[in-house]
Amino acid sequence: MKWVDDIIVSLDGDERLHDEIRNIPGAFQKLKEGIEAVRFINPYFQITGRTVIHRLNFRYWPAIINSAKEIGLDRISFLPADTSSNAFNREIAWAEDRQHEIRLSENELLELQLVINKILVDYSNDFNTGFIAESPLKTQKIYNYYAAYYGLNEFPYKKCNAPWVSTVIEADGTVRPCFFHNGYGNIKSASLDEIINSEKAIAFRKNLDTDKNETCKKCVCYLNLSPLKNPV
Repeated sequence: MKWVDDIIVSLDGDERLHDEIRNIPGAFQKLKEGIEAVRFINPYFQITGRTVIHRLNFRYWPAIINSAKEIGLDRISFLPADTSSNAFNREIAWAEDRQHEIRLSENELLELQLVINKILVDYSNDFNTGFIAESPLKTQKIYNYYAAYYGLNEFPYKKCNAPWVSTVIEADGTVRPCFFHNGYGNIKSASLDEIINSEKAIAFRKNLDTDKNETCKKCVCYLNLSPLKNPV
């Protein structure tokens, strides 16, 4: 807590479903105990939950919101599942059959829309207070994201400047411009300054067009920070 500003934890469902998806008995209870331990030190420390909505848990979306309150999160954020990139320690992108284990089928889209409609009504106060981080419009884009795989609409537009304003350092030292693009160095062999200012990194940022890049078009998460008014 001394070295970080906030904590983001993953929440996959209510207690039963979270443990099942994580394949770790007692994972939900351990998460709850960890949050309680932080709260014991500082009751006001910011702890946010993040849930990937996919075919294994979309029907339990209301229960996830209730569970987020139960374990004492300050807010909860939702995004669709990334099934097409090699992010999150995937040595290679998932095969098509593996993608369909997580990605909603076309036949499930109507049910997803009904779940979203119910959430927008039943949890409207949580949108208003910011407990649910996304706006109703962004929540609807989760449906649009999955529908795009079946040609029902375009992938949702994302205004993102993550590769220019952030850096991701993996546990093995790999440095990425964001979670989803390939790495362009490793802090075990060069300093962070050297990596992000290397010719390779500069060329990547200079040539990246987020409107045309396939990784960006199918991205499930984005970051868009406004320039500092008074940069130091």
